[in-house]
Amino acid sequence: MKCRIFSPLCLAALLGSFTSPAAGEERPWVKLFNGRNLDGWTPKFAGHAVGVNPFDTFRVEDGILKVSYAGYDKFAGQYGHLYSNLAYSSYVLRMEYRFEGKMISDAPHYVNLNSGVMYHSQSPLSIGLKQSFPVSLEFQFLADEGKGKRSTGNVCTPGTNLEIEGKLVMQHIVESTAPTFPADEWVKIELEVHGDREVIHRVNGKEVLRYQNPQLDPEGQVESSKALYEAGANQALKAGHIALQAEGQGVWFRNIEIKALE
Repeated sequence: MKCRIFSPLCLAALLGSFTSPAAGEERPWVKLFNGRNLDGWTPKFAGHAVGVNPFDTFRVEDGILKVSYAGYDKFAGQYGHLYSNLAYSSYVLRMEYRFEGKMISDAPHYVNLNSGVMYHSQSPLSIGLKQSFPVSLEFQFLADEGKGKRSTGNVCTPGTNLEIEGKLVMQHIVESTAPTFPADEWVKIELEVHGDREVIHRVNGKEVLRYQNPQLDPEGQVESSKALYEAGANQALKAGHIALQAEGQGVWFRNIEIKALE
């Protein structure tokens, strides 16, 4: 079955294929980015309709998926994300990233050498026209600003919460134990997701963060979850889309692959 934007039928088919491997068989790694174009992905930027990629922000050059602000006069709050057309539940996602250039001048200071990949994200079709971030969880990418420790691999929670060792965590950023990396260095990350049970962050092969029970935040901090609740969404986040960030800083992605778990 070929699926584009998320639909319940596509998700059911996908999850079915994920949950019925032959006995003892390990699922293969599958490329999410083909190295040639944006097939399999859909952009959504604040202030723009679904599918619009303003100023060719997300582009493919030399086999690398790049976020570029070369065509912008100003950022003007045009936060963007590139969403996988399929939704996923239990999997390992891996990729490499590195930062490029300087943040666009009128973007807020926190986006400097800052990007990430969102998971268990709402569909791009459900994003409001002016909405900056999807309700989701984020594996955050950071790099050295020359101001001291700035670990990569944190988790951010727009419109969501999580638990650690049985305790509800409502703060927006939970720091990892990863080191601080130079901006121009390729960094390998791995995100292991077990539905709504447990999530593990790894950086260059080493575990740096582990937490449990990703869930919607009823209070909708950072990004409102009200529309999702009104549409009948469950509080527990069992599945969702994967989304790469474009929030004012140039960044490159490559070798984006996924492997189904149970």
